[in-house]
Amino acid sequence: MSTMDRQRAWTGPALFSFGFRPFFLGAGVWAALTMALWIVMLSGRLDLPTRFDPVAWHAHEFLFGYLGAVMAGFLMTAVPNWTGRMPLVGWPLAVLFALWLIGRVAVTVSALLPPLAAPLADLAFPLALLAAMGREVVAGRNWRNLVVLGMVSLFTLGNAAFHLDALRGGTPAQGAGLRLGLGAAILLVALIGGRIIPSFTRNWLAKRGPGRLPTPPERRFDKVALLALLGAILLWITLPEAPLTAVALILAGGLHAVRLSRWAGDRCGAEPLVWVLHLAYGFVPLGALTLGGAILFPAALSPAVAQHLWMAGGIGLMTLAVMTRATRGHTGQALTASRGTTALYLAVTLAVLARLAAGLVPGSADLFLRLSALGWIAGFGGFALLYGGLLLRPRARR
Repeated sequence: MSTMDRQRAWTGPALFSFGFRPFFLGAGVWAALTMALWIVMLSGRLDLPTRFDPVAWHAHEFLFGYLGAVMAGFLMTAVPNWTGRMPLVGWPLAVLFALWLIGRVAVTVSALLPPLAAPLADLAFPLALLAAMGREVVAGRNWRNLVVLGMVSLFTLGNAAFHLDALRGGTPAQGAGLRLGLGAAILLVALIGGRIIPSFTRNWLAKRGPGRLPTPPERRFDKVALLALLGAILLWITLPEAPLTAVALILAGGLHAVRLSRWAGDRCGAEPLVWVLHLAYGFVPLGALTLGGAILFPAALSPAVAQHLWMAGGIGLMTLAVMTRATRGHTGQALTASRGTTALYLAVTLAVLARLAAGLVPGSADLFLRLSALGWIAGFGGFALLYGGLLLRPRARR
C-alpha cells in the first residue's frame, strides 16, 4: 500500500488523513488565539488560571505550544518521505493531536490542577511524537536524520526544564529551559532550512531559464556554519551574559549571512512562496548578530528584544512559509502564492519589525507592541481562514 493508498483508505475526517492537516490548522489557530489572549492579559482585563506568570505563559505557548504543533505536522509528513515507511494516519494521528490539545488546556488552567498534572500532560505530547518519529527513523534505518531526532529531544528537554523552573518559583521566561528550547528550534531551522531552501529555489529558478543557481548544500562551508551556530547556542544556554558567547554568536551570525547569500535569493522576487523562505532564514543570522550585540551592549538593546528576532522571525515566519507551501503542495494546489498568502507573509514580517522597534524607539513601546500583536494575529489567523478549508477537505482525486 502506497502513502496515497493509505490516505484514501481512511474513511474518517479528512483532517486526520495526513500529519500536516490537524497540526498546521491547530498551530495557526493557537498562534492567533494566544496573541489575542496576551493582549487582553496585558490590559489587565484577563487573568488566566495558569501557574505561569503572564510573560512565561506567552513564551511557553508560542515556543513549546505553537512550535510543537508545527514540528509534529512537518515531521509526521516528512518522515515517511525520509524513511519510505507509511505515514501516521487516522485514529493514531487523532490521538497524537488530542495529546497536543490536552497539553494546551492543562498549561492554561494549571493553577486549578495538582502541581505535576500540567507538566506531565504537556510533556506527554512531545514524548509521544519522539516515540513515533524514533520508531520510523530506526525501522527505516534513516540514520542521517538522527540529528533531527536529537534536536527534537533537546527541544523537549527544554520544555521540561521550563516547567521545572516554574515549579521552583523561578522566572522560566528568562531561564535555561527557554534558551535550550529556542536554541534547538533555531538549529532545526538552520539544518532543515539548509536542505529545503536551496532545493526549492533551484527547482523554481530552473524553470525560469539560465542564471545563477544556489550553491549545493552539504559542503564544507555549510558544516562549519552549522557547527559554529551549535557552539554559539551551547554557550548562550550555559553562559548567556558572557562576552565569549557574544563573540561566538556574532561569528555564527556572519557565517549564516554568507550561507544565505549563496542560495540565490536575490533572483526570487517574483514568487513570494520562494522569497519568503530566504527572508525568514535571514532572521537566523540577524538574530544571532543582534543577540551578540545585546550581550555586549545591554544598555542599548535588551536581549529579550533580540530573542524575538529568532522567535517571531526565524521561527514564526519560517514556519508560516513552510505551512503554506506544504499545505498547497500536499492538497494539489499550484506552488505559487496568492495575494492573500503574500499578505500573510507581510503581516508577520511587520509583526517582527514592530516588535524590534518596540525595543529601539523610546516612548513608543506600547504602540509598536500592539502593532506587532495585530500583525501576528492577522498572519496566523489569516492562515487558519485561508488554508482551513484545504486542511479540512480531502484532496481531490486525479
